[in-house]
Amino acid sequence: MNLILFGPPGVGKGTQAAHLTAKYGLRHISTGDILRAAIAAGSPLGKLAKQHVESGGLVPDDVIIGLVGEVLKEATEHKGFLLDGFPRTVEQAKALEVLFAELGVGNLHILMLEAPEEELIKRMVKRGLESGRKDDTEETIRHRLNVYLEQTQPVKAFYDEKRGVTVVDGLGTVEEITARLVDQLA
Repeated sequence: MNLILFGPPGVGKGTQAAHLTAKYGLRHISTGDILRAAIAAGSPLGKLAKQHVESGGLVPDDVIIGLVGEVLKEATEHKGFLLDGFPRTVEQAKALEVLFAELGVGNLHILMLEAPEEELIKRMVKRGLESGRKDDTEETIRHRLNVYLEQTQPVKAFYDEKRGVTVVDGLGTVEEITARLVDQLA
């Protein structure tokens, strides 16, 4: 089984990805984790990514696609993979389709978590306070949500036409949301 899990910032993709990867034995591929590791390492790519992340923008497609492609090739040791928060643009989705064809990826489920904007802002501000993440200020969060609406929301339309998207309510307890996702995969 291979999954794409996407939705707006703060909807709980990372939390749910951890539950789903544990349940199904999947390789968790989080572009956020990949980028944070590159930023922490201070590599040229990490420095470039840091500029985009701190301003609330998206890291350029060619950088992300290259990183994801390398990780997908390594994911063959698992029962499948879960892409957490990727693709974020239609161009990334198109490039990902090419990668899937090259790698013979099948049995793909696309799940989208949704929650109201004010709930997302509340969650991310709280996360920023608790974790010390500097990119979780209300101003940056609103900018990231606007970027999501402009650039990532069209990914749903792309996949609706290409493969189909299952939209799942992202409100409730972690366990309730996990149960909804699992029900959709049964």
